[in-house]
Amino acid sequence: MTPATRQIAFINIAHTFTHYSLLILPTAVLAMAEPGGLFGDSYGPILTLATGMFVLYGLLSLPQGWLAQRFGRKASMNAFFLGTGASLIASAFAQSSWMLAATLAGVGIFTAIYHPIGTTMLVEAAGDKPGRSIGVNGVFGNVGVALAPVATAFLAAQIGWRSAFLVPGVLCLAVGLLWLRTPIVGGPSHRGSRPFPTIPPYLVRRAVLVLMLIATSSGLVFNAFTLLLPKLMQERLADAPGLLPIVGMLAFLATLCGALTQFSVGRLIDRHTLKRMFLPISMILAPAMALLSVAQGWLVLPLAGAVAASLFGQVTVNETMAARYISPELRARIYSIRFFVGFLGAAAAAPVVGYLHERTGNLTAVTLVLAGFSVVTLACALFFPDRPEELAPERWAAVPAVAE
Repeated sequence: MTPATRQIAFINIAHTFTHYSLLILPTAVLAMAEPGGLFGDSYGPILTLATGMFVLYGLLSLPQGWLAQRFGRKASMNAFFLGTGASLIASAFAQSSWMLAATLAGVGIFTAIYHPIGTTMLVEAAGDKPGRSIGVNGVFGNVGVALAPVATAFLAAQIGWRSAFLVPGVLCLAVGLLWLRTPIVGGPSHRGSRPFPTIPPYLVRRAVLVLMLIATSSGLVFNAFTLLLPKLMQERLADAPGLLPIVGMLAFLATLCGALTQFSVGRLIDRHTLKRMFLPISMILAPAMALLSVAQGWLVLPLAGAVAASLFGQVTVNETMAARYISPELRARIYSIRFFVGFLGAAAAAPVVGYLHERTGNLTAVTLVLAGFSVVTLACALFFPDRPEELAPERWAAVPAVAE
């Protein structure tokens, strides 16, 4: 394994830890909510304890580009691994709702580092054709989303909910210690890759506008769906206390569809314009989410799989947007702004899911709201430019600098 490949491997593993860490509570809460328990017996209020984590996860993504420029990307990723691991371990020993909320907030603080810094390092290492690398990296993130419910359910059922935080925390710290010994390398993009083309500013502005709008709307939809998925499976398919591992496995199977889509999109996206990949993926989301709001029984599983496929497929397209339209020197800052904007939606996910479930007693209203927001994503796909120059950057020089 070359130094560059080793570095990319750590970046991919960090992506898994990021999404896994953020999604432990939505399954753990099914074991934590019990009469006489430390945190009460109701799903909604306990899930709402994750609000601070998601707020900080988005809010603190904004300064990451500046911090990495000041202290170095290596130091940023050091803080990610060690801080996330320590915060998860602290969550395992929480003795009150306030303690759990505070330690989960620590998880949000340190996982906020990953996307602006890790994605930038990945894109730079990927060179002129970043789609496939972004797709593989997305699969690693999806593995974190998929493993969180099944592993958390298993650990909570076999050992107790505290182990669901303790085990990944220790693993994250261990990987972080290995990362400390890994030197940073420039990556293949620094060896003979083409200079970034001059793209007309009006097209760059249009791409950035779409990127920010998607971040706001899909931030809520993506985060809320991954939060409510274990509860959805429990309510519609496995509503019995002894079936918690089955709930985790069903959520895993639904999310696996997202991993397969990300891998497929990653392989295709370097041969197609972004709009031609983005539009069909986005057309699936709103109707599948609307049907999911009323579906019962085993029909829930394929519908949840379709929603996951659309949501995770969009992630690969969105990451590639910045790689194709934003110059390398501005990329870390744009990723930071994008994930900061995304927090506006993502941070609202936990209280929205918790509040609507508490008021209605089920997830029908939540999924209908998410179906409405999914229409915004479809509108963004329609507005995004469809430029063949994306696939042949040397042709950008012939495009007029102003819109005709």
